[in-house]
Amino acid sequence: MSKDYYAILGVDRDATPEAIKKAYRRRAMKVHPDVAQDDDAADQFKELGEAYEVLSDPNKRAIFDRGGDPHQGAGFSGFGGGFAGGFDFTNLVDAMFGAAGSRGPRSRVRQGQDALVRINLALHEAVFGTTKPVKVDTAVVCPKCMGQGGEPGSEPVTCSTCDGAGEVSQIQRSFLGDIRTSQACPTCRGYGTIIPRPCGECSGEGRVRASRTLQVRIPAGVSTGIRIHLESQGEVGPGGGPAGDLYVELNVLAHETFRREGDNLEVVVKLPMTAAALGTTIDVATLESEWDKSDVEDRKVAVEVPAGTQSGTRIALKGRGVPRLRGGGRGDLGVTLLVQTPTKLDDRQRELLRQLAEERDESAPEAVAAKGGRGVFGKLSEWFS
Repeated sequence: MSKDYYAILGVDRDATPEAIKKAYRRRAMKVHPDVAQDDDAADQFKELGEAYEVLSDPNKRAIFDRGGDPHQGAGFSGFGGGFAGGFDFTNLVDAMFGAAGSRGPRSRVRQGQDALVRINLALHEAVFGTTKPVKVDTAVVCPKCMGQGGEPGSEPVTCSTCDGAGEVSQIQRSFLGDIRTSQACPTCRGYGTIIPRPCGECSGEGRVRASRTLQVRIPAGVSTGIRIHLESQGEVGPGGGPAGDLYVELNVLAHETFRREGDNLEVVVKLPMTAAALGTTIDVATLESEWDKSDVEDRKVAVEVPAGTQSGTRIALKGRGVPRLRGGGRGDLGVTLLVQTPTKLDDRQRELLRQLAEERDESAPEAVAAKGGRGVFGKLSEWFS
């Protein structure tokens, strides 16, 4: 085995079950992620739970002491005595379904389940990254019994029904001979021990529900549906067992001005008809204007509008879009210009436009259908939809 479970718990190889249990409790109080400040506290606690799960189980411990893999079982030892002399029906069933040998008492310490929480992000938080406080409601190690399940100072006692075996057997006679069947002990539920004084805080479960707040780092460039994986921050298992993992699923909220298209950001800017005809320079606010950590000079950008610009023209600003989550660089900021026709004119303005129309021979224009593509209206309809 690559891991020395005795060294992890800090006990000798001939340590008694009581010494192993006390060593686990002592170490768990030091390395639990809710107590320890070390960066690898979660890994240490998970490794500690794995070591205790093996060494607290007599069968797994025996396999480990022989140099085998305690997670793979001890192997099938075959039948004894033949049909006429009787046989172990449990071994027959185990052989058929891939189990191995006697099950023995099962450990109270088991792996916890994974947990999932969902959080909303503003667009600028998803684009530039942030650290969000995330409230998590999961099972944690009972602070009173530290996962042992009993009142402080009490110890589990051997079950008198199964004598600590965790299972009881029945022998029935049949034409095949004596058939022995085994099942989990109904008194101790297969644990081999009974907790005479269950912990009043967790009712013997070794864990309680609690709310806590984690500071979750969100990388720049994330999108809806991405999950952040936090190892050993999920549900603590029964008996104070190793915690599962926590997954934080992200949902990016829609923005009232900017729209995201992959690694690009898109924005529509209204432009007066005269500015579009004559050409101009406009200042366009970028998404950085909503991010308090951005440089002031990045919060707006000057855009050159050529003379004669048509409504629906898109100007791409390189490197002003979304940072690429995998890989360097950023996408573009697409600025689509919407040329506005004036609706309220005074007499002088109306006369000037009439003179312009006559000068350009546009007093009675003929409508000409545009050819090919979606055209301006097709493009703009996507934005307003």
